[in-house]
Amino acid sequence: MSNNSSMPQFLLLAFPDRRELQLLHFWLFLAISLAALLANGLILSAVACDHHLHTPMGFFLLNLSLTDLGCICTTVPKAMHNSLWDTTTISYMGCAAQAFFFYFFMSAEFSLLTIMCYDRYVAICKPLHYGTLLGSRACAHMAAAAWAIGFLHTLLHTANTFSLPLCQGNALGQFFCELPHILKLSCSHSGYLREIGLIVVSTCLVFGCFIFIVFSYVQIFRAVLRIPSQQGRHKAFSTCLPHMAVVSLFISTVVFSYLKPTSISSPSLDLVVSVLYSVVPPALNPLIYSLRNQELKDAVRKMMTGCFSGAIKCLRSGV
Repeated sequence: MSNNSSMPQFLLLAFPDRRELQLLHFWLFLAISLAALLANGLILSAVACDHHLHTPMGFFLLNLSLTDLGCICTTVPKAMHNSLWDTTTISYMGCAAQAFFFYFFMSAEFSLLTIMCYDRYVAICKPLHYGTLLGSRACAHMAAAAWAIGFLHTLLHTANTFSLPLCQGNALGQFFCELPHILKLSCSHSGYLREIGLIVVSTCLVFGCFIFIVFSYVQIFRAVLRIPSQQGRHKAFSTCLPHMAVVSLFISTVVFSYLKPTSISSPSLDLVVSVLYSVVPPALNPLIYSLRNQELKDAVRKMMTGCFSGAIKCLRSGV
């Protein structure tokens, strides 16, 4: 295969040959995706319907849930299809679309997590300026910037990667289309170096965001420790812990996936690691945020109670 036009499809990472294990993968993916869809859907509905959650953090949490839903809907359906029908193929255009949307939602999510860290920094370290620095217009501009950065970043990488001639086969070694695995199939030295340059620039930007997050939390902890009352310190920590947990989960799984030693690499481990950073965080993020956010829990509980009450009334009226 000398160029892209002669490669109508890619081969994704094969699931175990045993039919029982393939079905087990299908049911696991189905359970995780349904949990993610339900949890993120509840957060979207709660933030949209409850005026107590019409805050900057609520607005950014709504955007974060959208990125989580996007990640799940981009990767999991094709994996479930392949597990159920015992196939590994994906079309060239389907692979390009999957890679683009996955990196788009992942890039937007990391940008949003950085903005949410800024929100916590202003709320705790500069509370008197919170309304000015994080007004509705400023929040809308920051969210739009996060989505725009994710789009432009992904467009550059995807367009460059899929413009390269591919001559190293069509097996990706991943259960979804991922740009580094596609890049390994390239036989263009100049194109490869161009993509490496883009990756270096992206890495520097990500590292800059990471430094900003670390610096912000150092300042937050210093400010929290100066709060005289224990109750005040506890409340301040409670607003930061969910964000810290989500950022840690996001960064640790991605870093381990890309920087794990090749000596311990295997198809089974690669599958587990890729699921950990592409599928598990979107399902866990809503749980992490709802555990420590009493207003969010109350809104979800109120909404579910209203739905159940409405359903019971409909059933009784039907009877």
